[in-house]
Amino acid sequence: MNGNLAYQDAPWDELINGETVLMSPRPSVQHNWIAGNIFVAFSNHLKGKKCIPFGDGTDVYLTEDDRVIPDVMIICRTDIIKRNGIHGAPDLVVEVLSPGTAKKDRGYKKDLYERTGVREYWIVGPEARSIEVYLLTDGKYVLDEVYSAPPEDTDLTEEEREQHKKEIKISLCDGFSISLDEIFSRLP
Repeated sequence: MNGNLAYQDAPWDELINGETVLMSPRPSVQHNWIAGNIFVAFSNHLKGKKCIPFGDGTDVYLTEDDRVIPDVMIICRTDIIKRNGIHGAPDLVVEVLSPGTAKKDRGYKKDLYERTGVREYWIVGPEARSIEVYLLTDGKYVLDEVYSAPPEDTDLTEEEREQHKKEIKISLCDGFSISLDEIFSRLP
């Protein structure tokens, strides 16, 4: 080997507000499982359609000082897809929270996605089995809905269980929704 890191061996990092930040330790199995379930659901629904889903590992160049790697995203404007990553705002971004990224995902990244025009932003809480969906309205994120699975170990009435939203509607396409069961199924 010539001393250079192979592409796959290069450490993952993001550029956040002009500062290089190494990605936190490898995500948990639960984190990967949830992100994978979301990617598969997006991929199945978007097969043969204009919009394209991407999983973890693709660089997104949003500003001169900001390059991020979302867990999952959907791109509808294919002209921003380049060989080395996405150059511009995805239409939908999903970040699955982990202890090391929660503050950044809820703070700087949320503001960055809003500022750069990401139309829909999901914050997924693995422990709470919840998803916050923010929609860009007049240049600002508005919390559209919080979806959560009812706790399995509690005695809820049928009415209380029904109050939990079970289908996440994706604003990019008519008739596109994903069930919470699909996202959080078979978690280890």
